[in-house]
Amino acid sequence: MVDHVQAHTLHARRGKLKNAFTYGVDFVLSDLEEVHFPALLSRNRFNLWSLWDKHHGGPRGDGRGVAWFREELAARGLPRDNLQLWLLTQPSFLGFHFNPVSFWIATKDGTPRAFIAEVNNTFGHRHCYFCAHDDLRPIEKRDVIVAEKLMHVSPFQKVQGQYRFNFGMTDEKFDIRILYENGDQGVLATLVGDRLPATNRSLAWAALRRPFGALRVVALIYWQALILYLKRAPFLRKPPPPEPLISDSETFRGTDG
Repeated sequence: MVDHVQAHTLHARRGKLKNAFTYGVDFVLSDLEEVHFPALLSRNRFNLWSLWDKHHGGPRGDGRGVAWFREELAARGLPRDNLQLWLLTQPSFLGFHFNPVSFWIATKDGTPRAFIAEVNNTFGHRHCYFCAHDDLRPIEKRDVIVAEKLMHVSPFQKVQGQYRFNFGMTDEKFDIRILYENGDQGVLATLVGDRLPATNRSLAWAALRRPFGALRVVALIYWQALILYLKRAPFLRKPPPPEPLISDSETFRGTDG
């Protein structure tokens, strides 16, 4: 099964210097073992839209796809039986790829039990945040999973503080919330959209309605960076990427009312 998630994302900067924007994005959800992709979507092959193993699951540009996700689950002693493994990502558009965040998701009985937020910045770096309950019980939208921020994402935000993940996934929609907190500073990011079967019609319409795919996303990132620069937001130098590639959520904080 391949789903087309026609979503909206919100980014809202907190603190004295505020900035907020919302725009539409197209994600696909696939188990990457699906053999019946729509004609306009391919795996490891050039197309209008493509999913490439090399872009996901492991070091940036040298990924191993879903095999990497299986290994990360096994390394944490999580049972593989009866889990279905998914990738939620923006596909490459005519060969061009960039995605600020993708999600590897392990589900059981249709509910998420673990996920990895695969975060990329525009400087060529990647860090992944592994999130799950210790007993692999279902992750509900109200649950808050906390991870220390370890990678430079924006030149206007420091590499300190923490991410607070709320991960909502049902058979009908995604409702994901990531709050970056650093004292009174931070950013709220959301991804909300309905899950619908991916079809040639929906994929063709996405290319017309939001042309250029990932290239458009990169352009919007730089446009918002220019706005912050003109607002005199402090510009920080780029530190080296963290080691190792993946880190685990530090604490589970019950529920977020």
